[in-house]
Formats: sequence, structure tokens, C-alpha cells
Amino acid sequence: MKALVLTAASEFSYDTSFPEPTPSAGEVLVNIKACGICGSDIHGMDGRSGRRQPPIVMGHEAAGEIVAVGEGVTDWEIGDRVTFDSTEYCGECDECQAGYVNLCPKRKVLGVSPGEYRRHGCFAEKIVLPERILYRIPDSLAYEKAAFAEPVSIALHAVNLADGIEVGEAFADPVEEEDEEPKAESCGHGCECHGPEEAKGGVAVVVGAGLIGLLVVQALKARGWERVIAVDLDEKRLELAKKLGASDAFHAKQEGLAAHIREICGGDGADASFEVVGAAAPLDLAIRSVRKGGQVILIGNLQPNTPFPLQEVVTRQLTIKGSCSCAGEYPEAIRRIEDGSIQVEPLLSAVAPLEEGAGWFQRLYDNKEGLLKVVLKPE
Repeated sequence: MKALVLTAASEFSYDTSFPEPTPSAGEVLVNIKACGICGSDIHGMDGRSGRRQPPIVMGHEAAGEIVAVGEGVTDWEIGDRVTFDSTEYCGECDECQAGYVNLCPKRKVLGVSPGEYRRHGCFAEKIVLPERILYRIPDSLAYEKAAFAEPVSIALHAVNLADGIEVGEAFADPVEEEDEEPKAESCGHGCECHGPEEAKGGVAVVVGAGLIGLLVVQALKARGWERVIAVDLDEKRLELAKKLGASDAFHAKQEGLAAHIREICGGDGADASFEVVGAAAPLDLAIRSVRKGGQVILIGNLQPNTPFPLQEVVTRQLTIKGSCSCAGEYPEAIRRIEDGSIQVEPLLSAVAPLEEGAGWFQRLYDNKEGLLKVVLKPE
């Protein structure tokens, strides 16, 4: 089969004779129809992250069609249109049983090779996947849009973590009416079957208006946050953030920005902030922008270590949470992409053949064109 292989740091080979996988028991073979280039792939292609050690087929934001099923698979059939979690989890450990599949000690991420394992991903014609990570997609949803389910899930997961403030009641168990169809028991992750999703009130700051940041802006608005403030270095992305729901947008270099944000939020700061870069200056701003007792949700992880304003956190009694991947948000992500409550089309910069992938990787790496999401198609 055809595959785009990272063969060395920042070097790719379009292999037309890559070994085709075969599904084992409990697995399915998926014909990949679309796969997005993730920012983590760009950061990993040159070896900086240590999580894309060549040779490796990258890619984990994908959708496709089932073309074969392994022994024991009964819930899926050939021809089913699917997307899937970027993480393979065991389904049996304490974390998985509690619903925290993103924290499974045996987790493997598609298209990642950090050393202890090598898991080829979706920049290929086909991939074998365990049936437990699959999600159906409606016929009306184009594969290019369905490939956004993974980053949208990441944004929703981060928003789910900002609980315990004015928006905390969004995750309370629903009161069922007698004439309503019973809902599934809540697991606390905010996905489609877990009860009310609309928050009430709340002011949030999103530091970083790249792809995930723009999805976080939309996820917050979709959940009913009253005001969302976006911060970035790129004026075009700030303009897009406002079109997608941000009430205010500020350049990150603006003098006294943290103080200004606190002032416009009533003098003490926002209820929560979301850091979507993973670097020193954005982290500092995210911490200094929230009110006493507020929350800071960390999504970006560009740098392994950053300076930390310890006294600001301690004296203002802030809660710092790391947000890792997603855990049950896929059904809601698919639904919101389909109904448009989270728009992905404005974020789709290009759709290109897989054989042109190396060139698009380089263009994204050079970062001179303002590209957000590029989707590659094997066919």
C-alpha cells in the first residue's frame, strides 16, 4: 500500500509498497479517506519532541471506511464510515474503567514512536485499529470534516476540566422527566450521553489562537460561557477568533495585557484561562489573567520546562490543571462538527493528495503562510 514515511529528521519518503496490515481478533481494517497534519507532527518531524523517531508513519487525526473485520467483531461491518480516538487504550486498567482512557498506562498514540513503542499512523492507505476506539460518522459528514473530531475532542476535554466555578453546574446529573428517554449515567467527561452541556455564565481567556485555541474558543461558546477573550501574536488569527465567537481579542505583546484583562473582567480577572501554546510567556499570562480562586487549564506542551510564577499561584489560590488528549468527548465532537456549533471549515487551509505530503509538511514547518489545518487524502 501507499504510505508517507518519516525516514529521518524532516525527511519523507512516499512509499508505494509499504506492508499492508491485517486485522486480528477484535480489530478492523480501515481505508483512510482523510488525515489532518497535527501540530505535534510538525514539532516532531525534526526530532525536537522525541516522539516521532523514524522510520514512522505519522498521522492520528483521521476518518475512513471499514474494509475488513477481524474475528469476533460484531458491532462493525464493511462499509461503515468511522473516525477514531488517536489513543489506543487497554480498556481494562483502573484508569480505563473509571473513564480516564487518556491516562491508560498502556496507551499508545497512533503515528507516534517515542522509543518504548512504535505505532504507525494514518498517513497511509490503510490502518488496523481495535474496535473499542471507533466512532460512527453520519453519511452527511465529509471525511475531511470528520478528521477534525480528534482536535475538537481535545478542545472539549479541556473545557470540561474547568469545573467548580460559575459553570460547574453544567456537569451536574440531569433531572429526568417522566416522558423523556432515560440518559446514560454520567461519567463526568461531558460527552453526548453525559447530561447537560450548556454552561451558565463565566469568563475565559484563551492564550494562543492556533488551531486548538480556536477550537477551545468555540467549545467555550458552545457550552454557554458568557465571554471569551483570545490572545495571540497573529492579527489574522485574532480576527478569526472573533468571527468564531471571541468577545475580545488582544495581541500578546500589548503592554500591561494581564492587568488590562483583569480590569475588563471586573478588576480581579477571568474565571478560567486556557494556555494553548506551552511556552513561558503564554503560561505567565494565563496565570496572571485569572481571578483569585480561578482555574488555569494547560493544553500546550511545546516546551518541556518553563519558569513558573509560584507566588502568584499560591497567594491567589489558583487551580492548575493539565489537559491530556481526550476521554469520551468524541460523540459530542462529531455532533458539533455536523451541526455547525463548532465550525471546522474556516480552519481548513488545504486538502491535498498524500503523495504531496512532504511539501505540505515543510510549508507548515516554515510557518510563513498562516496555514492552520492541512488534510491529506491517500486517494
